[in-house]
Amino acid sequence: MNWISEVVRPRIKTLFKRESPENLWIKCPDSGQMVFHKDVEANGFVIPGSDHHLRVKAPDRLRLTFDEGKWLDVALPEAAVDPLKFRDEKRYVDRLKDARAKTGAADAFKVGYGRVQGLPMTVAVQDFHFMGGSLGMAAGEAFIKGAETALEKKTPYVVFAASGGARMQEGILSLMQLPRTTVAIRRLQKAGLPYFVVLTNPTTGGVTASYAMLGDIHIAEPGALIGFAGPRVIEQTIREKLPEGFQRSEYLRDHGMVDMVVHRHDIPATLARLARFLTKQPAPGANATAEAEPLVHEAN
Repeated sequence: MNWISEVVRPRIKTLFKRESPENLWIKCPDSGQMVFHKDVEANGFVIPGSDHHLRVKAPDRLRLTFDEGKWLDVALPEAAVDPLKFRDEKRYVDRLKDARAKTGAADAFKVGYGRVQGLPMTVAVQDFHFMGGSLGMAAGEAFIKGAETALEKKTPYVVFAASGGARMQEGILSLMQLPRTTVAIRRLQKAGLPYFVVLTNPTTGGVTASYAMLGDIHIAEPGALIGFAGPRVIEQTIREKLPEGFQRSEYLRDHGMVDMVVHRHDIPATLARLARFLTKQPAPGANATAEAEPLVHEAN
């Protein structure tokens, strides 16, 4: 045994070892550029330089959307856990526990009420970090609760969609959320309340086949993947090469599936402008006597 190389050196390295957070730097998926995490966060999770839009967790999305990052959390109803007793490589209940421990969220949806550019709005956010934003019973209940809140408070309803589709562990119970959310949207339409969908990367599967494509106006973030099946599956099925940029926001806008592609920084102002136009609300500052409801800051 070499005492100097095997004992002394490791102890010296341990003594002077510098701990650094794992997410200190972020590698841009487009350019490969290494960017300081705090700079990306300060820029709304958009990579400076390349302008690549990273995925955003639900609390961060609400903070970026509402005025001064303040809103009221909407309490969401509970849903049955693992009604089918599903198991693949792991039990479904264990997967849920892991996802909740990792994200700190109860499920894939978070709903808030607050003001966007001074205009009251109800906003629901689908979080891709929670089991790929998959649509299950809990997410369906959350979507409907958001619609009911918008009806109660007579506000526009905004949904930020981000999902891989229906949650296979809940089978037909997951697919049942498609007509249920459609009925909730119909209620908004009958009440004359705008329903806006912001399509983020990715929005696919049963979510695209339901509420993500039933909005009065569809906004997409730059470069977002939007479609039912992914490009790889389509290419394997039709055995043809797809056009460049197929199923990306800009391609879908040019072909009439998306109304507009809007940079993340401009989304709040765009939502407020559209809402004022559709609801015939006065311009900002015209109704200075209106009292704003007290809002809380969501720190998580």
